[in-house]
Amino acid sequence: MTTPSPAPLDPRLLDFVAGQRWGVLATLKRDGRPQLSNVGYAFDAAAPLVRISVTADRAKTRNLATDPRASLHVTSPDFWSYVVVEGTAELTPPTADPDDATADELVEYYRAVSGEHPDWREYRTAMVAERRLVVRLRPDHVYGQLSG
Repeated sequence: MTTPSPAPLDPRLLDFVAGQRWGVLATLKRDGRPQLSNVGYAFDAAAPLVRISVTADRAKTRNLATDPRASLHVTSPDFWSYVVVEGTAELTPPTADPDDATADELVEYYRAVSGEHPDWREYRTAMVAERRLVVRLRPDHVYGQLSG
């Protein structure tokens, strides 16, 4: 028996996600209930890939290390349009050095969300102090409703 190939991702829904910067990340707690966190994110349409900056000690990070299934819920400013991105998350290692690969990826994330930082050395040092890492969420499935 062959495994059916996944449904293609709707480009209109992905365009909506690309046009926003804030969402709610749902991860699974040990008891199976969802844990929700407001997050900023950057969407790389070419990959497609959602990147989220988190710290190593947060519940969402621990949840994803245990069970990498996650959903990102994104709404329009008027709340009537929304898209949910479902996928399996991958965690980078926490930043251990201002010049490591995770710090480089956090710079990419920052640029996508906020543009240029006034002092990249200060930013990179802060990422190490905060034990930041990147959640990479690759969409397996997207759904939602776009109004207008």
